[in-house]
Amino acid sequence: MLVPSSGQNTGMRIRDRLVVWIAIGLVLLTVVWALRDLRVSSPAPTQPTILALTPEMMSLVTGDESLVEILTKPGCPVCHIIPGIPGATGQVGPPLVLGTTGPQRLNNPGYGGQAKTVHEYIVESVLEPQRFVVQGYPEHTMPTWYGSKLSALALEKMASYLERQTEGSLSR
Repeated sequence: MLVPSSGQNTGMRIRDRLVVWIAIGLVLLTVVWALRDLRVSSPAPTQPTILALTPEMMSLVTGDESLVEILTKPGCPVCHIIPGIPGATGQVGPPLVLGTTGPQRLNNPGYGGQAKTVHEYIVESVLEPQRFVVQGYPEHTMPTWYGSKLSALALEKMASYLERQTEGSLSR
């Protein structure tokens, strides 16, 4: 039986290690080569889906409802602060304190509507929201079809309530 000398044993170990390292290198090279076309792609940025509010989504407000319902069913509290209406804390449109702000708007040089009274101004603002947009608030935010979802009675009750609200009403 041949027993390798210690010199041969060391040479073999080095050669074995070299073969192992070459094999590992080849495996890594193969993996890198196979993955060269795979790109980690982040998903394309997407715009959030904004659900457009349509007239079909709103039920008709008849005017037989409570005042709170007349103002909340069409979604007024989402955009407006309305004194006396629970949850009416919106920040998109101006606070509906038209007992205070209505006369100011009617006298505003930029106002081009037909209304002569605050009551008429409120009705006009619901039926034709783009007629006068309060400075500092976004244009084309209030849907123009809101008036078609309110009966004349509902609109009358809404205007009667809002024309009596003042800035002092906000603190109550």
